[in-house]
Order: sequence, then C-alpha cells, then structure tokens
Amino acid sequence: MAQKKILLLTGDFGEDYEIMVPFQALSMIGHQVDAVCPGRKKGEQIPTAVHDFEGDQTYTEKRGHNFTLNASFDEIDPGQYDALVISGGRGPEYIRLDDKVIALTRHFAEHNKPIASICHGAQVLAAADVIRGKRISAYPAVAPEVKLAGAEFVDLPVDQAVVDGNFVTSPAWPAHPDWLAKFLELLGSKIEL
Repeated sequence: MAQKKILLLTGDFGEDYEIMVPFQALSMIGHQVDAVCPGRKKGEQIPTAVHDFEGDQTYTEKRGHNFTLNASFDEIDPGQYDALVISGGRGPEYIRLDDKVIALTRHFAEHNKPIASICHGAQVLAAADVIRGKRISAYPAVAPEVKLAGAEFVDLPVDQAVVDGNFVTSPAWPAHPDWLAKFLELLGSKIEL
C-alpha cells in the first residue's frame, strides 16, 4: 500500500473520538496524518470534548483529552496532501470562519481529492460551498445547513456513512468502522490481513 499524506482539520473542543480515532487508525496503517488547528502550531495541544448519546434529545458533552497537534496550520500547503479529514464536535462551528480553512477545503474539492467529514464537519463543507448537488450526511442538527448549501441531506443510522464522488460523510463517531473503510476505498488503500 502506498503511503498517502492526509490533512486532519480540527479545532478546540472537536469531538475526542472523531479526532483521535481517525488520526490513530490512519497512522497505524501507514499513512502520514498531519493534524492541524487554525491559530495553532505543531506541538501545541487542543482540548477535545466527548459527545455521547444517553437518551436525551441531543448529545451530552464532557471535557475530553488534550490532543497534541503534529503540524502547524500556517505552514500547510494543501497541494502537498492527498486527502482531507474534517472532525466534528464544536470545532467546525468556529474554524469555518477562517478564510484559510475555506480556501483549503475548496482546494480538496476542486482537485477531486478524497474528503472525509463526520458529524459537525459538514459545517465546514457548507461554509466552503463545495457540496452543492452532493448527497451528504452529518449530525442531524446540521441538516438545515447542508440543505441550504444545496446538498441532499442523507439521514443515516448513526453507525453508517455515505459516499458521493470524493466525499464520504457520516452522522457521528459510531460510524467510524463504515466511514473509515469507505474513506480507505476512496484513497485506494488496501489492507491485507
């Protein structure tokens, strides 16, 4: 399997599992994963949040771990990456306000590079105006933004993902097995056991 260079985009209080699991899983199989956050440098930490489904009308949120970034946001060149991962949680609601986040998201979409977005990550896709005409899943509370951005919101069970072109999206972290498997297919990565 050829190593791919993947950019993982996150922000303060991004969802813990949606940062840690793809970072570790994609690294484990040999891909280079550079995790960045606007305004932060390599070696700095961001706080994460743990979102859980405990029978309430929405998820609950608790303080998660500190996650150490391994690349500096201001030094990245999207042209050097093969794919983009956008984690969910609360990070997307504010990182989408950063012009460089919008520009790099558009770069991946315009160059038809694989983009994996989970949960609230679709807020970044909607803000970048790159999902018009696409079938996109996200956390259900983000459905209005997905629709307003001209995409078809796909209401999936929480453990499933959907692919449309170079996009693979899912509602939340319970979809990791399906979401990551579909992302690996888009990357052309084969795991032999």
